[in-house]
Amino acid sequence: MSASDLAITDLNDDLRPLVEGVLDGEQLSLSRLISRIENGAPGYQDAVKTLHDHTTGTRTIGITGQPGSGKSTLVDKLVDRLREQDLTVGVIAVDPSSPYSGGSVLGDRVRQTSRNEDPNVFFRSMSARGHVGGLAAATFDVVHAMDAFGKDVILIETVGAGQNEVEIVRAADTVCVVAIPGAGDDVQANKAGILEIADVFAVNKADLDGATATAQELQQMIRIGQDLERSDTDDPVDDPDTWVPRVELTAAIKDEGVENLVDAFDAHYAFIKESGELAETRARRFEQEVRTHMGNELDQLADAVAEARRDLLAADADVDPYTASEELVVPFRRAVEEYIDDG
Repeated sequence: MSASDLAITDLNDDLRPLVEGVLDGEQLSLSRLISRIENGAPGYQDAVKTLHDHTTGTRTIGITGQPGSGKSTLVDKLVDRLREQDLTVGVIAVDPSSPYSGGSVLGDRVRQTSRNEDPNVFFRSMSARGHVGGLAAATFDVVHAMDAFGKDVILIETVGAGQNEVEIVRAADTVCVVAIPGAGDDVQANKAGILEIADVFAVNKADLDGATATAQELQQMIRIGQDLERSDTDDPVDDPDTWVPRVELTAAIKDEGVENLVDAFDAHYAFIKESGELAETRARRFEQEVRTHMGNELDQLADAVAEARRDLLAADADVDPYTASEELVVPFRRAVEEYIDDG
């Protein structure tokens, strides 16, 4: 059933009032619906499908970087600047998960308290629940929920696990990598790709020694990276169709440099809208979401098929794993062939 065929009245008794509340702008409903999404409550997929008809493609900004770089404080100050622009803001803060409960280790911490009473700001801590890449598995669905709720901008703060934070590039229109003065690991992380995903760099804690040197080192790395790309593509030296990542110095705890960082975000967003890159980015995001959900569905089907044929495969003690997997994949192959034939 497609989203257009699915009415709110088709949802179960638990989710129907929550979806209605989200569309009516009730923050409590949004909070409770996100909990259902995170926990995989029965029917939550239908709720997300229904909300998808009410999304507008709200702007998303990803904030990533190593632990201790001050991302949470920076996010708090970014919210202040965005509210000064009269924008409503949603924040998804992905925290490390407990190895015992699976819940968010830092979910009860005091974070971003300066806007707790602002009805136009919605903060949500989410557990990574073992999901690699710095995001929670439910992040995309929660973005859609906040979009349908009506948020103008959504900030996504990653778990901060270091060099594996690259998944944020699939969820955000603009990605900000936060570095700190003298952090050699930040620069070396370029080898793992984290610096390559940045549209904007924030050298936070810029009141410490070495901030200017770190910013210069990042700018040098950007120039080297662009030179390498031009040599591969024969692009002109100053290609107006290529975004050059900006490096901004910030001291979030002192609320310094944050306005310039927001200006950099705005400049990048304007650039990708005008160049058409925004549409391409969101098309790739849609494809990634489809692959993610399709993978989940196929995993469940594979488990069911394997369970159904377990006795049959166990009866042949000499069967090798390749033959067993080939046997189990037959139903999927037939289904794909029929789908292609049907056009």
